Amino acid sequence: MKSQLLIGNAAVARGAYEAGARVIASYPGTPSTEITESAVQYPDIYCEWAPNEKVAAEVAIGASIAGARAMTCCKHVGLNVMADPVFTASYTGVKGGLVIAVADDPGMHSSQNEQDSRHYAEASKCPMLEPSDSAECLAFTKAAFALSERFDTPFFLRLTTRVAHSQSLAPVGDPEEAPLKPYEKKPAKYVMAPANAIRRHVDVENRTLALKKFAEATDLNKVISNGAKIGEICAGISYLYAREALGDKADYLKLGMVWPLPEQQLRCFAEQHETVYVIEQLDPFIETQLRALGLSNTRVIGKEAFTMLGEYTSAMIRQAVLGEAPAQSAQPDANVPVRPPVMCAGCPHRGTFYVLKKLGLTVAGDIGCYTLGATPPLGAIDTTICMGASIGAALGMAKARGEAFAEKLVSVIGDSTFIHSGITGLIDVVYNKGINTVIILDNSITGMTGHQDNPTTGKTIRGEATKQVDLELLCKAVGIDRVRVVDPFDVRAMEAAVREEVAVKEPSVIIAQRPCALLKYVKYSGHCRVNPDACRDCRVCMKLGCPALTIREGRVTVDTTQCNGCGLCVNVCPFHAIEKEAEQA
Repeated sequence: MKSQLLIGNAAVARGAYEAGARVIASYPGTPSTEITESAVQYPDIYCEWAPNEKVAAEVAIGASIAGARAMTCCKHVGLNVMADPVFTASYTGVKGGLVIAVADDPGMHSSQNEQDSRHYAEASKCPMLEPSDSAECLAFTKAAFALSERFDTPFFLRLTTRVAHSQSLAPVGDPEEAPLKPYEKKPAKYVMAPANAIRRHVDVENRTLALKKFAEATDLNKVISNGAKIGEICAGISYLYAREALGDKADYLKLGMVWPLPEQQLRCFAEQHETVYVIEQLDPFIETQLRALGLSNTRVIGKEAFTMLGEYTSAMIRQAVLGEAPAQSAQPDANVPVRPPVMCAGCPHRGTFYVLKKLGLTVAGDIGCYTLGATPPLGAIDTTICMGASIGAALGMAKARGEAFAEKLVSVIGDSTFIHSGITGLIDVVYNKGINTVIILDNSITGMTGHQDNPTTGKTIRGEATKQVDLELLCKAVGIDRVRVVDPFDVRAMEAAVREEVAVKEPSVIIAQRPCALLKYVKYSGHCRVNPDACRDCRVCMKLGCPALTIREGRVTVDTTQCNGCGLCVNVCPFHAIEKEAEQA
């Protein structure tokens, strides 16, 4: 057996391959995306990007019932979307092993909230494993498939951002034999009508008791003893932080199985130490269970010493446990300006938000790169809640405040997000006689998570040609009579379209269509320049927030190292002072 340097997500994919998984269905979401992208390299695994996480889970559940080992992957908020089928799959159980890989995002590096997915394991009564490095990502994935079949239950595999994206060595081996199990017609097991579900609930509770006994004995949970008076109870990345911070100054109970928890092992470990620290990012999940055991001779320290916010560090743990102040980090001599996130030079969404800001509209936003339309100088977005919420939220705003408000209100939603969960919102607008205007920002790709194909691109996850959803026909099919396609870089046409559509007293859709500037096939020639003789220093162009436009010596200039020649600033300048230069040979 040899080892490979893998990020955690790639190690999970390798674990699925070695476990003989046949189907992986997911929706991209940072920090989980690379699991499915990495699985594509294994031709024996059928991989797909589903329209959303719920559909992805249903595909994986169906594959399991058909006798195949299957996996579905999502980020923490994606688990909210797939919760409906997952909770019922807990009752049906599995045929082939079924693994649900969920990646939480402490610190909200790319998410709209912090959420602890361990609560889903407890609520759905599905067991959960949590690896701490790439080697465990691979091994725990393989274990999850085998245990899923052993206990007839879906198994959660929980990662966090640091585990998902950090690299470490993982031993890799050959795929095991996992033949397709024979399909059996078992309506009493798989048809969750109330009479069947009542009986299956009994099986779920009996299974939970068996899993609790397993949790006490499994080597997925480990005690590392150094003869210390202090004990540390941790799981996942928090264990590595604690080991780095404390070394042999503490004993450790490392939990690889975080639900159900090994209550007797927790009690025994705690009672062997004067003080026990529970180190876990986000919620006091383990701490709450430990305190419920009613320990009398052990001092338990948890969230009173550690924050419920964001990520931990080794320095934070060292300070909380040993009282050692963290070393002062080196400070730069220069006053370095902050660099807030910004839409890329040439981003097709910039023209849309420029127009919306100019018209002073209320904008219900959505999840994607275009959420950056909320940041200065564009400052165009008023709300961002969750995938697809822009349409339903805007309908609610219009119903609450009346037609006059609706005439100054639009929704913006990306093409992939619209397919994910915007279609039903649009149907709601039509069905309930809304007069809302929806702008679909069609940049021909799922941009924010790294250029994944989706049903509107005409390509599968493997780049194979497939049927392409026609957004125009789709909108008309659900009852929208006013659908128009506009190039957002044609700011005059875009402004005219928005003015016309918000004025009519019926629902309408504008498809702002231009591909992402970072797609390989998108090529602009040359770059732009400012003619100083024609420039009136009105700085209208600076309202675009383009990183290639800057102020030097009091005048607007173009940074040619960033400009890709998209020409939006040329279209915006009222004095024709910005010109397009041809690319030099």
